[in-house]
Amino acid sequence: MDPYGPSLRQERRAEREDKMKKIGFVGLGSMGLPMAGNLARAGFAVTGFDLRPEAGAKLAAAGGVAAASLTDAFAGQDAAVLMVVNATQAEDILFGAGALAHLPEGGTVILMATCPPAAVAALARRVEAEGRRLVDAPVSGGVVGAEAGSLTIMVAAPSDLFAQVKPVLDAMGSKVVLLGEKAGQGATAKAVNQLLCGVHLAVAGEALSLAETLGLDMNAMLDIVSGSAASSWMLRDRGPRMLESEPRVTSAVDIFVKDLGIVLEAGAGAKTALPLAATAHQMFLAVSGQGKGAKDDSKVIDAYRALQGRA
Repeated sequence: MDPYGPSLRQERRAEREDKMKKIGFVGLGSMGLPMAGNLARAGFAVTGFDLRPEAGAKLAAAGGVAAASLTDAFAGQDAAVLMVVNATQAEDILFGAGALAHLPEGGTVILMATCPPAAVAALARRVEAEGRRLVDAPVSGGVVGAEAGSLTIMVAAPSDLFAQVKPVLDAMGSKVVLLGEKAGQGATAKAVNQLLCGVHLAVAGEALSLAETLGLDMNAMLDIVSGSAASSWMLRDRGPRMLESEPRVTSAVDIFVKDLGIVLEAGAGAKTALPLAATAHQMFLAVSGQGKGAKDDSKVIDAYRALQGRA
C-alpha cells in the first residue's frame, strides 16, 4: 500500500520540478548568449556572466540579469550552466576561482561545453565531493541551433537528476537524449558526433576544391551534390559558404581543431584507430596555421587550395 497517496506524490514531484527555476549561466558567447536568452524567455530566472560587459547587457535586454561577478552567477542558484571553451576553463571557474563554493549545497552544475570524456568524469567526481551534482550535457547545432532553441543535447546524469534538469534543457534544445547515468557518456556521444561532422566537412572541402580546380561551375556543382546520394548535412550547410570569400562565422575553424583533438584523444584511450578523423584534424590545423582559426569552419577548403598553390 502506498503510504503517501497520489496527491502527496504529485505535490513532491511538483516540488522537485520547481527546484530548477533560478539558473546561473557562465559563457555568453555566440552560442551561450542565445541559449541563456531562450532560458529567460521560457520563464527561468537567468543570471549570466561573461568577461565581456556587452554580453551581459545583451542578456539583460533578452530578459535575464547580468551578473556583476562570476560568483554572482552561482550564488543562490538552483543550477549553473557552463557554456565555456573547454574542461580546463570549467575547472578554473569551479575550483580555481572558487565559484562552485557559492552554489548552494545540493545545487547542480550543467556542463554544456565539448570536453574529453575522462575530464568530464573527473570534474563530476570533484563536484560531487563538494556536495553538488554535475550533469554532462554537451550540445550540437552551432549558433543557428542555439538561436532557434533547436540544439541536440547529449546528456549523462542519474535518472532523478535528469528529470529535474530536463525542463531547463528543453528550453535550449529540441532533442534532449539521455545516454546514460555516468558523467562522460554525454561527452563520448559528442565526440562521435564531432568525428562525423569534422570528416564530412573536410571531405566536402576536398570535393568542392577538386571541382573548383577542374573549372566546373561551382554553384551548379554544389546544386548537384547537395541533392544527390553524395550529400550530407554538413555539405548542404557549409558548402554554400565555401563559395564565399568571407562567410559569416557560425562555428570557427579552431573549434574543430579542438573537437577533433578530443576525438583523437578518446580514440587513443580506447586504442581505436581513427585515420579519417586524424586526416580531417590535419586539414583544420593547416587552415588554423594560415591564421584563419577564428574564421568560419567552411574555410577548411583553403587547406586544399593551399596544397594546390591557390590559397
